[in-house]
Amino acid sequence: MSHIRVLDLTRVLAGPWCAQTLADFGADVIKIERPETGDDTRHWGPPYLKTPAGEDTHEAAYYLAANRNKRSVTVDIATPEGQQIVRELAAQSDVVLENYKAGQLKKYGLDYESLKTVKPDLVYCSVTGFGQTGPYAQRAGYDFIVQGIGGFMSITGERDGQPGGGPQKAGVAIADLMTGMYATIGVLTALAHRDRTGEGQYIDMALLDVQVAMLANMNTNFLASGKPPVRWGNAHPNIVPYQTFQTSDGWIIVAVGNDGQFRKFVETGGRPELADDPRFAANPSRVRNREVLVPILADMVRAQGKHEWIAALEAAGVPCGPINDLGEVFEDPQVLARRMQIELPHPTAGAVKLVASPIKMSATPPEARTHPPLLGEHTSSVLADVLGYDEAKIARLRASKAI
Repeated sequence: MSHIRVLDLTRVLAGPWCAQTLADFGADVIKIERPETGDDTRHWGPPYLKTPAGEDTHEAAYYLAANRNKRSVTVDIATPEGQQIVRELAAQSDVVLENYKAGQLKKYGLDYESLKTVKPDLVYCSVTGFGQTGPYAQRAGYDFIVQGIGGFMSITGERDGQPGGGPQKAGVAIADLMTGMYATIGVLTALAHRDRTGEGQYIDMALLDVQVAMLANMNTNFLASGKPPVRWGNAHPNIVPYQTFQTSDGWIIVAVGNDGQFRKFVETGGRPELADDPRFAANPSRVRNREVLVPILADMVRAQGKHEWIAALEAAGVPCGPINDLGEVFEDPQVLARRMQIELPHPTAGAVKLVASPIKMSATPPEARTHPPLLGEHTSSVLADVLGYDEAKIARLRASKAI
């Protein structure tokens, strides 16, 4: 995608995630940031990236997650000069990404209708909390709130009435991340359409739409039955045992899918008689008697450590896995073999560790080429190389604080 230029007016996570994915495949992504402050996530720390001497840089770890392979240009779009710069960059771009409130960029002349006059085949993608239409269109969109409104938190968390029961958000901003991925699909589809027809288009992405869509089979369970699904925590409503267990030194997942696997599980744990107990021998009986069975299994599992359990259950053919913290994740031999951790040179830290794109391709693989840029690192070079500004003009723009 090295022939594609993306003008990225987004900040925080959903839009930058889309832009980074496009950048990983070679797109020239120009990230427009506010002078002096930049993307909000630059300040969402600690933790911050460290210098070789162990001191904090100005690069928050949150920012580093979504901004590699981009060029940072500082522009104040509230100034006429700044607006003109963005218009000129849009005219030289294939895609514009933005995540301002619905209608906010119109007052700057940077909305789709305005920019398509300077670039008729432009692909323009807006990312908001609730979309460009509907009664919530003017609301600010936050991932946490959207997880609640969109139903995710009604099916996530321990069962109501159990210790710790109640709604629970995900450990990462899933609505933001999935919106970034869906936006990537939309942009690539629009570019394919443009290549065939010469026609650009507008893409309206909403976190709430994505949150609703991504509930997948839970949605269709409700639509088919009329009954909203409930929380089951780490248990399964129809299979027992299919859940987490605490070992003597950590947690594991045991996913028993049939009666034969149950027998192997309890034999491995030294309790073979449980497989012959009529209360537990068949899955329907285990589901009906889960309140009796699960505490027995919990005591059985606590007798050994998680590595011993994983080795024994894998040898017995019982589906299982450890619950790793991130330190263990990045030491996992499979994660290492898949090269999911990368390292790039960095101008203030010496090097920055990042997570690789998970997309593996035989002919056009993604590539991590450059570090997440320092604020305004490429302002002068982009204005000179892309727009042809001379040094005197760039100096005047700096003096006027337009850049």
